[in-house]
Amino acid sequence: MGMEDSKHDVEEGKTFVGIEMKDKRCGKVEYLRCSIGDISPEKLKNLITGVVRLDKLKSMMIPKSPGFEQAKLLALGITAMMLLLWVFALQLAILGQTIGPMPFKLEPPSPRVYKNEGYLMASSNGGLNQMRAGICDMVAIARFLNLTLVVPDLDKTSFWHDSSQFKDIWDVDYFIKSLSDEVRIIKQLPPRLRKKVQRYALYSMPPVSWSNMSYYYNTVLPRFQKYEVVRFTKTDTRLGNNLPVEVQKMRCTVNYKALRFTPAIEEVGKKIIRILRDKGPFLVLHLRYEMDMLAFSGCTEGCNETEVEELTRMRYAIPWWKEKEIDPKSKREAGLCPLTPEETAIALRAFGINPNIQIYIAAGDIYGGERRLASLRAFYPNLVKKETLLPPSDLKPFQNYSNQMAALDYLVSLDSDIFLPTYGGNMAKLVEGHRRFLGYKRTISLDRLVLISLIDQYKNGTLSWSEFSQSVKAAHANRMGNPSQRLQFPGKPKQEDYFYTNPQECLPPLAVTTNDRNNVADKGQLS
Repeated sequence: MGMEDSKHDVEEGKTFVGIEMKDKRCGKVEYLRCSIGDISPEKLKNLITGVVRLDKLKSMMIPKSPGFEQAKLLALGITAMMLLLWVFALQLAILGQTIGPMPFKLEPPSPRVYKNEGYLMASSNGGLNQMRAGICDMVAIARFLNLTLVVPDLDKTSFWHDSSQFKDIWDVDYFIKSLSDEVRIIKQLPPRLRKKVQRYALYSMPPVSWSNMSYYYNTVLPRFQKYEVVRFTKTDTRLGNNLPVEVQKMRCTVNYKALRFTPAIEEVGKKIIRILRDKGPFLVLHLRYEMDMLAFSGCTEGCNETEVEELTRMRYAIPWWKEKEIDPKSKREAGLCPLTPEETAIALRAFGINPNIQIYIAAGDIYGGERRLASLRAFYPNLVKKETLLPPSDLKPFQNYSNQMAALDYLVSLDSDIFLPTYGGNMAKLVEGHRRFLGYKRTISLDRLVLISLIDQYKNGTLSWSEFSQSVKAAHANRMGNPSQRLQFPGKPKQEDYFYTNPQECLPPLAVTTNDRNNVADKGQLS
């Protein structure tokens, strides 16, 4: 019996070595195998010695013949060389095990394999941020129903009449690629299905608002299995706030990873941020005192009779605004109106915001223009907008597209030291959630019901300035974007905390210290 070969292999995270020994007379093969991790120097010595002893034993059993000594020397020489090679291979294997695995995974993860249950087409509705949330929901639905998603269409019939397509706002190729391991997304239907849709029409439906996944599995999925292609005519709030954690994390992946703005929008947004940062800290004020918001909400605080009539005519002229008869006074007192510029100035002062801070107004045209802004500018003179920071040539590509202009404001809002929306619309909700995701960045979420009451008491002399300011701060102590649990009211989704405002399933641990969030005072942002 002599040593014929040496081997090493890997099994279940262990490296093994072995010696294959073959008896030339009977053809018997023996394979000595052991783990490298189990080999000590003593064991290695015994293993080699054992092989040599086997050779010696065999030499004693074979009768000597002429030339036997020469053959024996040759065999021993070959055996010694093989042993040396085997020990060298063993040492290399041990060295590799000592160094450990490489820190980077060279092979990309394999795409998720699933049976395609149909094709989902979606018509997004609303403004930029309402559509953004809806797109996140559509991807999550496609992912868990094993559907192929066609890149959603954007709303072109809303108040803003924006003709932008998906690719004009978000990087569509990145969107598709970044989600490719989770869901299949295509830019358009395959030719066979396009012909089928043209011939037999397209089955369309508006999914029920605030639905859970059971609704989609039990009611919606069978329609895909029947029609193969289904179009959702609405995408806003088609999923509930409180769903299984894997669904929530999918929504976050889309929102915070896949929905990246186009390079053109990103470049201009970063330029605005650089200009602001060069001058110090800045606050983004989402001042929703705009004509469409006032007309829709019926809020007319600070408006004259002519303006009230103009806003009322607009509300009645737009058919999909369902509420027509509105009492502005009672709605304001209920905290359901956006703050006026004057009310905003009072609130900022009450919070102790430094009057020298830059305030970037993230909004469209303020209703009443500079005349209406005068009360705010009197206390905070450093009011700026993208139109005052950039030359017209930088904004020209986006000027006729309100959603692309809103995308610029979204980027600046994310990066600001403080974000303060004066109304709880879709941008306010999504930016607050995104800033939480980025590390609980300071966002002042106004309790307008309390704030309006306090402002009225201050203005009529019931409260002194000191009492008013202390009351405002106390009422908002836990409304600064700090970690919190989402409020849940089963069966009453509109009364719950909105998922995209506080996506707690995707956020850093609640144990984040308040010191990191309160450093704005150290930066001179608060007086």
